[in-house]
Amino acid sequence: VQLQASGGGSVQVGDSLRLSCAPSSRNFIRNDMGWFRQAPPEERKFVARISSSGSITDYADAVKGRFTISRDNVKNMVYLQMNNLKPEDTAVYYCAPKVYPGGTGRDLFDYDGWGRGTQVTVSS
Repeated sequence: VQLQASGGGSVQVGDSLRLSCAPSSRNFIRNDMGWFRQAPPEERKFVARISSSGSITDYADAVKGRFTISRDNVKNMVYLQMNNLKPEDTAVYYCAPKVYPGGTGRDLFDYDGWGRGTQVTVSS
């Protein structure tokens, strides 16, 4: 099962974007969901996580206060609202369900079902 991230684009510094994540099948309402990003040649890095109920969120320091993760369990969708974008936010963004229990929720290897990401490019 893979997830499809969408909503990326090319924007200017200070602009906003809203990314969406939809699974191709299966309902992930029982899974924490995470957003990661990758700017080659760097490895894929944690951005944000939301608990299955949506009551708990966690953010990387680099995006805290600017990004907001949310989910709609009726629609089986996860979102990432990105405000005040900076050039260093340029990356391909991916979403995935957390499939392994425990841990901090920031470890890439706790997630599976990676699908196609969406490119975000921020120009100064």
